[in-house]
Amino acid sequence: MTKTAIVTGGSRGIGRATAIELSKMGMNVAVIYHGNQDKANETVDACKENGVEAIAIQCDVKDNTAVSVAIENVQETFGSIDVLVNNAGVTKDGLLLRMSEEDFDTVIDTNLKGCFFFSKACAAVMMKQRSGKIINIASVVGISGNAGQANYAASKAGIIGFTKSLAKELGSRGICVNAVAPGFVETDMTEVLSDKVKEALMNNIPLKRTAKPEDIANAIGFLASEKADYITGQVLTVDGGMCM
Repeated sequence: MTKTAIVTGGSRGIGRATAIELSKMGMNVAVIYHGNQDKANETVDACKENGVEAIAIQCDVKDNTAVSVAIENVQETFGSIDVLVNNAGVTKDGLLLRMSEEDFDTVIDTNLKGCFFFSKACAAVMMKQRSGKIINIASVVGISGNAGQANYAASKAGIIGFTKSLAKELGSRGICVNAVAPGFVETDMTEVLSDKVKEALMNNIPLKRTAKPEDIANAIGFLASEKADYITGQVLTVDGGMCM
């Protein structure tokens, strides 16, 4: 039976690369997006080119009701949920004393609570199946911290703790829960950084290059595969050595 994967934030960047990678592995894919329908449809088309079925579903991951509707849609379309990739995320960077409560809440609610909503809904399905893979996208910032990103670092550190707790809860039901912590990745989110900041980051990367979204997607694909059936509760850093 063909497996089904859900990828949140699947319209671009790491999410898009992941959706395509999972489709290459023969999985049907539900691409969850927030605002850019055209980009989401492009991802769906790219997945279908690999001979699988794919759909785009608009959903605000901060909205629990919307998440429930999205999960029902996936089940009705594909019949199962075998892999969940919690990738949706935002940044609202700023130094602590200048950071508004709204900027803090938006990042926590999207990155961490969105992960909670989708994991809870999918875990209910996976527990009945007695199988499944949940892969949460953290960040090296959640391990080492970063000035000007207290909200983002808190959300990603929270995802790491959430991942380990969920792995302990769901392991007896045959569900593996892991996290991938990317370093500096070439995406829309990092494009806005100045050349000076990028250069400083590069000096801290032993491999002396940034990651492409595909580098992260390859790691996610491994954790989603049968080759990782005995791996759970782990944080896999994919950062060129940046955070060793």
